[in-house]
Order: sequence, then C-alpha cells, then structure tokens
Amino acid sequence: MTPQQYVEQKAAASGSSFYYAFLFLPPERRAAITAFYAFCREVDDVVDEVHDPSVAAAKLAWWRREVQQAFAGQPSHPAMQALIPLAPTYGISADHLDQVIQGCEMDLSQTRYLDYAGLQRYCHLVAGVVGEVACNIFGRTQEATVRYAHTLGLALQLTNIIRDVGDDARRGRIYLPIEDLQRFDVKAHELLKRESPWGYSDRFQALMRFQAERAHRCYDEALALLPEVDRKAQKPGLMMANIYHDLLREIERGGFQVLHQRISLTPLRKLWIAARTQWRGR
Repeated sequence: MTPQQYVEQKAAASGSSFYYAFLFLPPERRAAITAFYAFCREVDDVVDEVHDPSVAAAKLAWWRREVQQAFAGQPSHPAMQALIPLAPTYGISADHLDQVIQGCEMDLSQTRYLDYAGLQRYCHLVAGVVGEVACNIFGRTQEATVRYAHTLGLALQLTNIIRDVGDDARRGRIYLPIEDLQRFDVKAHELLKRESPWGYSDRFQALMRFQAERAHRCYDEALALLPEVDRKAQKPGLMMANIYHDLLREIERGGFQVLHQRISLTPLRKLWIAARTQWRGR
C-alpha cells in the first residue's frame, strides 16, 4: 500500500463529514487535505483509543518526534510520507502539526474547562489550526480568510462538543464550561451518569440551548468574515459549515437527546449537502 492509498483509506474509513468535502477538490489539493486529515486522525485516535494515559502520552511524544524528523526529510509514517511532499506548496509547517498534537495532549491532562475562554484555547489547537491549514490548501488570497477559518473551526468544534456530550461523559470528560454548568444548575455527576429522568431535565435543555446559540453565532461570524474573492476556493469549508450546521439543527429538533446516543447525518444527506453547496456556491 502506498502512502497516498493509506491516507485515502484512513479518510474514507473514518466516516467523517470532512471526507465528503474532499471529493470536490482538484487532485493535488485533495491529496494534501487527505494526508493532513489522516495525520489529525492518527493523533486524535491516540487519545480516544489508548486507555492508559502514560502510553498515550508516549505515543504523542513519538508523533512529535516524527513530525520533526519528517520536516527534516526523514518521514517514516505513511501519513507523513504522503503529506511532506505537498507541505511546502500549501504552507503547512511543523508548528501547525505540533499545535494539533498539543491539543490532543490537553485531552490527556484536562477533562474540565473552567470557562469559555479556556475552552476556546483548546478549540484553537484542535480545530482552529486545522481550519487554517485547510483554508491554505483550498486556496486563499486574503488574510481575513484565515480569521474566517479559525472562527469556522470553533463553530465546528462547538457542534462536536454538543453532539458528543454522552460519548465524552463515558470517557470521564466534560467540555461544557464549568461556568455554564453553574449558570444552569447542571451538576457534573448528572452528565457523567447520563441517566433519565433528570439527565434530560429542563436545566439540561436550557444549558444545551445556550451552547447551540453560541455555536450558531460562530457560524454567522465565520461566514461574515469570508471575503467574497475567496468564497469560490473555500467551497469545501462551506460544505463543512453546511453539514455541521445542519447537524446542529437536527440535534436541536430532537431536543438535545445526546446523553444516550450519538446523533449523526446519513452519508447520503452529507453528500447531498456537499453537492448542493458546490452548485450554489454557498
């Protein structure tokens, strides 16, 4: 299996919504974003699949060394072998990848966030930096497009957090800021137990509506930041925005039933949203 085949298989097997946006890119840009996504998937899987924190930390340390060696011309992992030849063309640096690793390391040491500012720092590393790299690969001419990408990354990550409240609780993690839990009188132990009837209490519903409204504002802010001159090139990002925004609305329509299940859109629906965005250009 070639490195490119490896990253393509990694992207397709993930079932991620990102995969559907990649399909509409020209071959070289698609190869670059697929390789970058495969790297992100590799380091994220370390946190989600390795249950011993010390082992996970060692694996992330290995990835940090691999990034440095790869940018020095000696990649050993197929994801890096696929990415390195394309990195200079699209302005992908070792620092970009290191920041993604930093975000994953936060998951090993931090399972709570005191306030929204702290959560934003985490989102910057695991989503904002990813958005910046992606917008460079898609093509941009304006610096404002980078600000759009960071804000869109925040919106996507906030949607992930809303969708994954139950899954994260199973791992002992709560990404909803403590200040928000206190504001709506939702106790951490209630989220961690994921039980009815109080699991879906009026307090929980109010908390989740507050989170959704914050995410909606981020989507609106991101789209307002995108310069018109870069809108055509940034269609894959707009596809992601539309897919995730639709997912957020689906969660809202279902009454935020996220403690006992992981709500998702069907592959056909994701493909339709991506194709519709390609046709409409927004």
